[in-house]
Amino acid sequence: MGELAEALSRLRAAIGAAAYPLVMPSADEARRIGKALVSQIDDYLLPRLARLDAPLLVVVGGSTGAGKSTLVNSLVRAPVSAAGVLRPTTRSPVLVGHPDDMPWFRKGELLPGLVRTTVSSSDPRTLQLVTAPALGPGLAFLDAPDIDSVVEGNRKLAAQLLAAADLWLFVTTAARYADAVPWELLTTARLRGTVIALVLDRVPPEAAGEISAHLREMLAEHDMAAAPLFVLPEVQLGGQALLPEDVTRPLHDWFEKLAADATARSAVVRQTLDGALAALGPAVDGLADASDDQSVAASALDERVTAAYRTAKRTVADGLQDGRLLRGEVLARWQEFVGTGEFLRSLESRVGHLRDRVVAALTGRPAPGRNLRHALESQLVTLLRGVSSDAAEQAFAAWQAHPAGSALLEPPMRKPAADLPERADRLVRDWQHWVLELVREEAGDKRFVARAGAYAVNGVGLAVMIAVFTSTAFIPTGAEVAVGAGTTLAAQKLLEAIFGDQAIRTLAGRARENLLTRVDELLDSEAARFTDRTAAAGLELEPGGTLRQAADEVERTRDELALTTAGDG
Repeated sequence: MGELAEALSRLRAAIGAAAYPLVMPSADEARRIGKALVSQIDDYLLPRLARLDAPLLVVVGGSTGAGKSTLVNSLVRAPVSAAGVLRPTTRSPVLVGHPDDMPWFRKGELLPGLVRTTVSSSDPRTLQLVTAPALGPGLAFLDAPDIDSVVEGNRKLAAQLLAAADLWLFVTTAARYADAVPWELLTTARLRGTVIALVLDRVPPEAAGEISAHLREMLAEHDMAAAPLFVLPEVQLGGQALLPEDVTRPLHDWFEKLAADATARSAVVRQTLDGALAALGPAVDGLADASDDQSVAASALDERVTAAYRTAKRTVADGLQDGRLLRGEVLARWQEFVGTGEFLRSLESRVGHLRDRVVAALTGRPAPGRNLRHALESQLVTLLRGVSSDAAEQAFAAWQAHPAGSALLEPPMRKPAADLPERADRLVRDWQHWVLELVREEAGDKRFVARAGAYAVNGVGLAVMIAVFTSTAFIPTGAEVAVGAGTTLAAQKLLEAIFGDQAIRTLAGRARENLLTRVDELLDSEAARFTDRTAAAGLELEPGGTLRQAADEVERTRDELALTTAGDG
């Protein structure tokens, strides 16, 4: 028993740890079933595994007004459970047993979540313990709330108690035996392997044969033909509102015989316990599937965000290649910075004199450099803000179309983070500073930098930035020449004159790579506004695996133990 109890405890922990935080069609049902399974393991399976020889618990359940309490009182020949015409009558469960059996039930190992009391209570969290000397030792009755009570708490408690039964005594009436709710619970009990007996109460004598025959047909249709059926006629109650002894005699004798036969009791306990353990596998399989649904949904949501921001990153990369950033203000400021059209034409024929011309231009006219730098910054920030806005809108719309995503959204997520403009500005300024430092480091002790100082570094740095905004590292295409009007060639000649062809390509490549890395980080932080919400769910990579493995271990140890064929050892 010890190995099975350990495996069951591990399964209980796995079920308790499983979460279904995303809104999915399977989530609500998984939470309900998971809670019910944890309750059954705590309330019944673990305590019963620890004490197979403990008194057999008969849970008396049924529909509203079926006469459960009256039947319990009549079986023990004392008014131990309140009965009446007002509904719901039974608010808290009442457990009736022989005085010798009370220590086991008082210990609280069975149904540990219910507080033991010896007085009547309307608190559904209590379990009233009542001794009945007329009831033989080895068997106890638990009068449960109505399974179809108008009070939801009563219905949930009734289901919880039925899951803790060694034997379920289902009580119905001639008027209610075909109702849907009882049959749903009867089917659940059968699937769990719970031993079931039925009482058909308040049957008019003239209709007893017809009704009982129909009920037996229904039992056979539901694979419960072997369940004992006791038919009680409609009679007047006697003293203390009890059924006459001759009416309850067949049922009383059946229970008396069961209580006196330890082997028979053990067989009932083992059959119900084994059935409940066997039913765990399919139930946990459903939980594992629901857990997998959560993981798949989280991955799908993350992928939709990734796709939106991947498009944003690609748009920025394309913008650094197709010349679009060289239009307008940037182009005008670049031409202003380099000089007139005549100066640009002179670059091709007088590259040898470029150093002095650039130094003179830069030292005499610092303002165009600042204007160009600001234009570059503005153009790039505008691009970043645009792609961030588009990506946020796309990610928001994609999540809105998914049930789990829609529940995670908040209206501000439709737009970029409030501080995105500030972070984009800072990104571009930091990158521009990095480019200037790169130029300074690469130039080293070249005489050009020594002669021109900061102006040369700024000039070359700006030329590198312009070059980054083109597609093929200074090999101008027709489109770029048309857009830039010689801009790319000017940047190429300027840098070649200082560093040489390969150095130019290296500088431009490094600057572009650094900029894209910074952009990726910025957009990743924007995407995290979405993906942090799925990460907060704490879903495992393969969440269903732990549940399935734990359930398989319980099933393996159950098979090895062979409860329904083994002795009490």
